[in-house]
Amino acid sequence: MNKNSSNQTPRETWGSKIGFIAACMGAAIGLGNIWLFPWRLGRYGGAAFLIPYLLFVFGLVRFGLAAELALGRRAQRGPMGALSQVFGRFHPGLGKLLGLVPVLAVSGILVFYSIVLGWIIRYFWLFISRDLSGSDFSALFGNFAGQAASMPWHVLAIGVTAFIAAQGVQAGLERINKAAMPLLFGILAILLVRSLTLPGALDGLAFLTKPDWKYLWDIQTWIMALGQSFFTVSLGGMLIYGSYLDDGMDIPSAALTTAVMNSLASFLAAFVIIPATFAFGVDAAAGPELMFVTMPWIFDVMPGGRVYGALFFFSVILAGLSSALNLVEVPVEALMDQLKLPRKKAAVLVACIALGIGLYLDLNMGVFVKWVDLFTIYMLPAGALIIAVGLFWILGADAALKAINTGCKKPWTRGLIKYLSWVFVPVCLLVWILGMALGGIG
Repeated sequence: MNKNSSNQTPRETWGSKIGFIAACMGAAIGLGNIWLFPWRLGRYGGAAFLIPYLLFVFGLVRFGLAAELALGRRAQRGPMGALSQVFGRFHPGLGKLLGLVPVLAVSGILVFYSIVLGWIIRYFWLFISRDLSGSDFSALFGNFAGQAASMPWHVLAIGVTAFIAAQGVQAGLERINKAAMPLLFGILAILLVRSLTLPGALDGLAFLTKPDWKYLWDIQTWIMALGQSFFTVSLGGMLIYGSYLDDGMDIPSAALTTAVMNSLASFLAAFVIIPATFAFGVDAAAGPELMFVTMPWIFDVMPGGRVYGALFFFSVILAGLSSALNLVEVPVEALMDQLKLPRKKAAVLVACIALGIGLYLDLNMGVFVKWVDLFTIYMLPAGALIIAVGLFWILGADAALKAINTGCKKPWTRGLIKYLSWVFVPVCLLVWILGMALGGIG
C-alpha cells in the first residue's frame, strides 16, 4: 500500500524489512540506553531493577510501540496528519492541534539532544587526537559544557543529522541505520570483553546478576523502571516511522524485535560500564557525570584505554545519531505535509531553528535544564498519551485491530485491544502525572 499524502506526491517508503527494523532500533537505542540505564541499575539494586523494567517493556510498552507504528501506517502521514484523521470527527482543527503536541515535543527534544550529541563527538575527538593522561575530567567537562567552546560541536551534530535526513527515508535514514546498528553492537561486544577481563570486574558482574531484593519493594524502583521502559522505545516519536510502511509489514513482530534489541543494547552497555566502575572502585550510581567524568577517567587509567575510550564514545555517537534522525524526521515530515515544503528545505529549516534555540542553550545551562524538563516531563508524555487515546479510545477496537493486524502472522485479539485500552492508556497518563510530580522519571 502506497497511499498518497495530501499533496498527491508519492510517499516515501522503507526499502526493506531489515532497513525498517534497523531504523526502529536506531530510534529506540539512544543516549538513555548507554547513559541512563546503567546508572539506574547502579542506583536501584542492580538486577532488582531489571524485574519491573522487563515486566513493563514486554507487558505494556511493546504493544504501545506496535500501536503507534500501526496508526502511522494507517494514515500514511505523521502525527499531525494521523491525528487529524482520528480526531477530525469532533472538529476539523482539533486533530491537527493535538498532533502538534508530539511534533513540538520531539522538536524540543531535538534541540537539547543535538547539544549533548555534540559533547559526545567532542569527547570522541579528544580520545583520538591527544593524550589525556592525568587530565582532570571534571574540570574538562565543566570548562566545556555551557561554554562557547561547545558550539562548533553542536553545529556539527545538528548539521550531520539534518544532512542525513535531507537524503530521504531510504537513502538517508535507512542506509545509515543499517550500517550503524551492527557496528554499534559490534563495538559494545568488544568493550564488553575488555570490561569483563579487568581485575575486579567480576564484582560488578555479581552486582548485575544478583538482585538486591530490598529495592524490589521500593516504589521508587518501580516508578523509575516504568519511566525507563516507556521512554526507551521512543514512544511519542515512532508514529512517523510507521507512516512509511506498506501493508506487508508484520508490525507486532517488528515492535517485539525492536524491544528485544533495545533491551539487549541497554544490557550490553550496563555490562560494559558497571564492571568497569567496580574494577576501578568508582560509584556505579554516579549520575549523569558517569558519561563525561567517570568513564573518561576509567579509560585514562585502563591499559589501552585511549583506544577503548575512542571506541566507547564512537558507540555513543552511533546511538545518539540514530535517535537524532528519528527526532529530526518528525518536524521535517510535518513541514513537508502541512506546508508542502521539499524535504531538503524542510530539513534545513528544522536544523536552523533547532540550532538557533540550541546555541542560546549552549551558553545558559540553567535554561538548558528547564528546557529539558519542559519537553521530557510535560510535552513528550502528553504526546504519547494523545496518540494512545486516539488509537485505542477514539478510533475504536475494530479500526485499531485492522490497522495493527494487517500483515500480521499472529493477529491481535479484541481482548488485547481491551487490555491496552484500559491498562496501557491509563498507564500513559500515570507516567505523565508521575513525571510532573517527581520532576521526571524518563
